[in-house]
Amino acid sequence: MSATELIHNLAARARIASRTLSVATTAQRKEALTNIADALIARSAEIVTANEEDMKRGRESGLNSQLLDRLSLTPERVIGIANGARKVSELEDPLGIVLRQSTLPNGLGLKQITVPFGVIGMVYEARPNVTVDAAVILLMSGNAALLRGSSSAASSNAILVDVMRGALAKTSISQDAVQLVPSEDRETVKALLHARGEVDLVIPRGSASLIRMVVDESTVPTIETGAGVCHVYVDEFADLEKALPILINSKTHRPSVCNAAETLLVHKSIADTFLPVALKALADAGVILHTDIGSQTIAKSTGITCALATEENWSTEYGVLEMNVGIVDSLDAASEHIAKYGTQHTEAIVTESDASAARFIALSDCAAVMINASTRFTDGEEMGFGAEIGISNQKLHARGPMGLEAMTTTTWIVSGNGQIRK
Repeated sequence: MSATELIHNLAARARIASRTLSVATTAQRKEALTNIADALIARSAEIVTANEEDMKRGRESGLNSQLLDRLSLTPERVIGIANGARKVSELEDPLGIVLRQSTLPNGLGLKQITVPFGVIGMVYEARPNVTVDAAVILLMSGNAALLRGSSSAASSNAILVDVMRGALAKTSISQDAVQLVPSEDRETVKALLHARGEVDLVIPRGSASLIRMVVDESTVPTIETGAGVCHVYVDEFADLEKALPILINSKTHRPSVCNAAETLLVHKSIADTFLPVALKALADAGVILHTDIGSQTIAKSTGITCALATEENWSTEYGVLEMNVGIVDSLDAASEHIAKYGTQHTEAIVTESDASAARFIALSDCAAVMINASTRFTDGEEMGFGAEIGISNQKLHARGPMGLEAMTTTTWIVSGNGQIRK
C-alpha cells in the first residue's frame, strides 16, 4: 500500500470516528480522558520499557543530550502526562459555546457557536509526551487525531497510542478517533500534508526546519507553531535582584524548549553593574556565551570566556546551553533588535517602570510578553490550559499556547419560521 493510500484509509476512518465525537456529551468526552489517564498509570511499566528501546537507538545514533532528554519517559514523566490528561478533562467544554446571538429585523434568530474542526493531523519530533497531550486536547475539543511522530520515538508512540485506543474502547467514542501514522516511511508525512479535503488541519511541532517544511509543503491548512528566539531585556529601571534569577531560569531551566531565552539585552546604564554578575552566573551554569563588543569587554575584565556574536548567532534558536549577550542604548533599541532577530514567540522585560513595561508591550509583536517573569511561563500547563497542542506565533486564528479553544472553529445557526429571502 502506498503512503497516499495509507493516509486516505486512516483519514477515512478518522472522519467516521469524528462523528462519534460530534455527538458525544461533555461527560462522555471527559470520561474518555480520565480513562486514558488511568490506563497510562496502569501500563506505565510497559511505556517506560518501550521508551528504553527508543533511548537505546537514540544513544547509538548519536542524539545529543538535549534531544535524549526530550525523548525520555520516566515513571515520573508518565505520571505527569497522565495528570495533564486529567487537568484537560477538568476544563470547561469548548464546544457549543455561543459567541454571539441576535434577532434580525426579519425575525430570523442568529447564533454563532463553537464546533470541532473534524480531523486534525499532528506532525512532530522526538517528544512522545506530545502524542498524549495532542490526543487528549483534540478529543476534548471533539476532533479526531492523526498523529505522525518521528521514527526516533516510534516504540514510545506506538505503546502510547495503543494505551489510548484501549481506553477509548471502554467508551462510546470510536478508537479510530486516535490513530498513529507510521513513521518508518517519510512519504507518510508528504501524503498527510497533501490530504486536502480528507484532513481539515495540520499542526507541526518541533524544529524550525520541520515547521518550515510543513508550512511550505502542505496543501492542507496549517497552524504554524513557532521557533523560539526569545529575549530577556533588562531595562535601566530593573530590580537587578529580580533580573538575575529571571535570566538564569529563562536560559537554563530547560534549554531545549522553544520558550527558553536565547539572547540577553541589557540597557547601557546598568551594563557595568549587571553584566559582570550575569555573565559569571551564566558561565557557572555552563552556558556558552556570544557577545557584542561592549559585553565582550566586560566579560574579559572579569575573566569570562566568550566569542563575538555573528549575525547568524543573533537569529539562532540554540536549544542548548548557549546564549547571546548585547548592550543596547535604550528600550526602543532593544525592541528594534528583537524585531529584527526574534521569531514573535516570547519576549521578557525586567523593569520597575510601568511606562517602560507599557512601551515594551506596545513595541513587541509577539505571542507573549513577560513582565518581570521568566520566558518559561509561555506554556499551556503553566497558563492553566492543562496541556497544550503547541505554541503558535502566527497571527491567524490562534496565537500563543494552544489549548482547547484554539482547536475549535464556528458554525452559524440561523433559526426561522418560514422566512424566505426577497
